Amino acid sequence: MNIPLLMFFQAQSRIWAVAAISGAALGVHAVLTYVAVSRLGYGLPGAAVAGDVSHWLVVAAQFAYMTTGSRFTDAWKGFSVRAFNNLGDFVKLSLGSAVMICLEFWYYTTLLILVGLLRQPKLQIDIMSIRLNFEFMTVMVALGFSTAIGIRVSNELGANRPKETKIAVLVAVSTSIVMGAIFMGVVLIWRTSLPKLFSDSEEVIHGASKLGHLLALTVCMSSIWHVLSGVAVGAGWQVPVAFINVGCYYLVGIPMGILFGFKLKHGTMGIWMGMLAGTFLQMAILLTVILTTNWDKQAALTEVRMAEWRGKENLPLMKSPHTDDQMTPAKEKMLAQDSKKNVDLLRTE
Repeated sequence: MNIPLLMFFQAQSRIWAVAAISGAALGVHAVLTYVAVSRLGYGLPGAAVAGDVSHWLVVAAQFAYMTTGSRFTDAWKGFSVRAFNNLGDFVKLSLGSAVMICLEFWYYTTLLILVGLLRQPKLQIDIMSIRLNFEFMTVMVALGFSTAIGIRVSNELGANRPKETKIAVLVAVSTSIVMGAIFMGVVLIWRTSLPKLFSDSEEVIHGASKLGHLLALTVCMSSIWHVLSGVAVGAGWQVPVAFINVGCYYLVGIPMGILFGFKLKHGTMGIWMGMLAGTFLQMAILLTVILTTNWDKQAALTEVRMAEWRGKENLPLMKSPHTDDQMTPAKEKMLAQDSKKNVDLLRTE
């Protein structure tokens, strides 16, 4: 329930309200976890219960904020049969998003399973868990930029402003590169100190420190990839990205991880190197697609899709927003006819 509510608030530009709710929930979560684990001695089950309670508090607070008062009276006018117009396309887009996200999370789960098959599995999983925990900490920052650029791209395309879309994408990608470089520098400088935040075992700390260079490269690539993913989501490319994830993660990353980790006997480092290979290929493909995209065509496709979802019989005119030609009835009729003929062509190119 949290994700649909979060998407609604983002679409309504109520980001600070979501941030305030999340900040308050984080404070409650810290207190509940401390009490359950340290005071009551419930250990991991206590931490899990505290996490569940905190998540439901977020959902309850978001739902209360949405339904009380008159903040969103213009956002929803009640149930309508128009909500079911072109439902198939909407379901296709939603399923593409779900597959795209699930494939990413399952990828990391598969890597942990592979690491657990190595010698000294407890030690290896501890080392990999430190790497995943720190990466997820940096990913939270990248996800903020990813959400922002996703909303910006969808808004600009919906407003039929391809030039502004391209500028926003270039700024976001440049920012992600700088952000990734900063995170990489932090890891390289403090690679021997960061593992101490997660463990007091000298063996675990030493093993994690040896992989500091790989962690630095990982957080850099992860920061860039999440912003690229935000651009793809904003442009409605969930289904193509899901196929890219399958190819890069499961046909390249995992097989190479198995090869390096088990066949070539590089252990955790080998599995991690395979994962990086898959992530790098995915990032390179997404970056190439984004930099070579015809944003004028994407804006036209968005206009068509919006018209269909709103249940309009007439498709929008395929006219560039930068054209200054004076419209006449004859030109308008001609553009309307061309628009209907070119919709299928736009979708297949």
